[in-house]
Amino acid sequence: MSESPAHTEARQEIADLREQIRYHDRKYYVESRPEITDLAYDKLMERLKRLEAEHPDLIAADSPTQRVGEQPVAHLSSVEHVVPMMSIDNTYSVDELRQYGERVAKLLPGEEIEWVVELKVDGAAVSVTYEDGLLARAATRGNGRVGDDITHNIRTFPDVPLRLSGKHVPDVFEVRGEVYMRNSDLAAVNAERAKQGLELLANPRNAAAGAVRLLDPRECAARRLRLFCHGVGQIHGSLAAKTHMEFLAEVRRLGLVPTPHVESFPNFAAAVAHCEELIERLHELDFEVDGLVLKVNRFDQRERLGATSKSPRWAVAYKWEKYEATTKLLDIRVQVGKTGAITPVADLEPVELAGTTVSRASLHNADEIERKDVRIGDHVVVEKAGKIIPHIVRVEVHRRKGDPPKFHFPTKCPECGTHVVKDEGGVYIRCPNHACPAQIRERIRYYATRNAMDIEGLGDKLVDQLVADGLVKEYGDLYELTLDQLTNLERMGRKSSENLLAEIEASKDRGLARLLNALSIRHVGNRVATVLAEQFGSMDALRAATVEELASAEEVGPIIAKSVHAYLHSAHGKRSIDRLLELGVKMTSPKRKKAGGPLAGKTVVVTGTLVKYKRDEINELIASLGGRASSSVSKKTDFVVAGEEAGSKLDKAKSLGVKVLSEAEFEALISKAADEGDEA
Repeated sequence: MSESPAHTEARQEIADLREQIRYHDRKYYVESRPEITDLAYDKLMERLKRLEAEHPDLIAADSPTQRVGEQPVAHLSSVEHVVPMMSIDNTYSVDELRQYGERVAKLLPGEEIEWVVELKVDGAAVSVTYEDGLLARAATRGNGRVGDDITHNIRTFPDVPLRLSGKHVPDVFEVRGEVYMRNSDLAAVNAERAKQGLELLANPRNAAAGAVRLLDPRECAARRLRLFCHGVGQIHGSLAAKTHMEFLAEVRRLGLVPTPHVESFPNFAAAVAHCEELIERLHELDFEVDGLVLKVNRFDQRERLGATSKSPRWAVAYKWEKYEATTKLLDIRVQVGKTGAITPVADLEPVELAGTTVSRASLHNADEIERKDVRIGDHVVVEKAGKIIPHIVRVEVHRRKGDPPKFHFPTKCPECGTHVVKDEGGVYIRCPNHACPAQIRERIRYYATRNAMDIEGLGDKLVDQLVADGLVKEYGDLYELTLDQLTNLERMGRKSSENLLAEIEASKDRGLARLLNALSIRHVGNRVATVLAEQFGSMDALRAATVEELASAEEVGPIIAKSVHAYLHSAHGKRSIDRLLELGVKMTSPKRKKAGGPLAGKTVVVTGTLVKYKRDEINELIASLGGRASSSVSKKTDFVVAGEEAGSKLDKAKSLGVKVLSEAEFEALISKAADEGDEA
């Protein structure tokens, strides 16, 4: 019997709608680049539902409308994992991590090993299998060999496609991943459950682990769960990937969502160094992480490494203890920094966390306050994990009373009233008024620090008095302070005032590198200041340099170069430098020995704690002997000076075959070289 024209037209429109919805699902969940509004998406879905209701014979199992089943399953069936889902060994310190890396290197002697670092998402481990491109089944990890069938629940996940994308799809494709719940979704779900008088969910991990094993898929759908993919299981058919990074790209191509922020590194030391940097950024995430995972990138090396009875030898977790506590947010204050950046700070009702009392937490920037919907009076969950500073994980929205106003980031500087501006392409909001009292205080404080002009006795409270009394408004004012002015200040006797004046006078001879660091130029710290001083030699040369010439200096790129050039040619920059010159502040690089000095042409990296030298002192010594003190280890590094508690730089030096010296060996080296130079 031939199909009616109306039925044919409905069939085509249904196919088109399904294709459009899958396309927009991919754009939203996989690529994070939505092209239509939620309302427009909902209209597409409603039209598809209506057409399928009118033509039930056209309903297909992989239609976007068929995610949530109408009936609960009777029980969870057991599923055997063809490829066992093994657990990963844990490490809890950098030392344990290094020992693991050394063991793997011994198992692959003489081979270069690339490593991958990825987030260890705190959720529930699952496997998802596709057959001929269609979602066939999903299972929990269980005991690693047998898990529970949770296909009915995985189908409800909006970021798990019911049909894989692309033309070249393996006959059987099993991906492993982590089911998780976002902190923002937990807050919203708990708020809804509180209204319904239901028991609240304790945390994202428990909520995810419990939801995937629910019998009723409608209840699971209400939890707003998602899936990050990070591993490969059973494969029948073509899989082009030869490495983990290629596999994640394949996962994305097929329409699944890989774990974000994954990076690869040429050796283990570089991977460990990245771990320590990545930990500092975890507060930016909207999902829970309880560690990092390091994996061998190449699949052929993984095969040769094999596994123990429980764990693969090619992967390890770097974990830390997490501590959480709930407390009340009393207030949100903003602080103005030396470059004008306005940073919000949460004042908390004091709470015990990991053995310490926490009463403040950084909120980092305005975007984070908006994303987490943090409001004064809220009960918030504060977390401390490893080296991560205490931060607010989420708001307990269900405990919010009424509808308290959202925090409005100030449009004017809280100190001077100047209209604030947002960094172009950035997240920080700044006060552009260079004469802002708060900025003056912070700049003068920094000017006096050890790595800058090293003015002992010029502490925070004294700086506050000097700025408040109008005695110091810019750097040059420090050098015109009088004994009478200082002795009239609170807690400043004659002797301490004389000592401070002597320190201020001595700071005139600190040299160009320290001065550049002390001026609070954006993007210029101790290392960049030293590089610029060594390269250009004098303030006059720096002022005469173009942006391109500044950017050509080693370790100085276009962003830093533009910032330095802008400061040197700004009205306040020119005024500050001219006045310091008139007052006799030295603006040339420290005199260096001739090219044949003991460290001539050598690149030296210092790591760990030394006995005789502070870090800035040994770096200046290296420079004065003709060498270049670098902050990072590379193949171009001539040797590394390692003190106590040397970190990842020591690991990297060993992995690259860079010579490592103790402090005593370094002194012997420069002494011997100097003696040979004298004899010549």
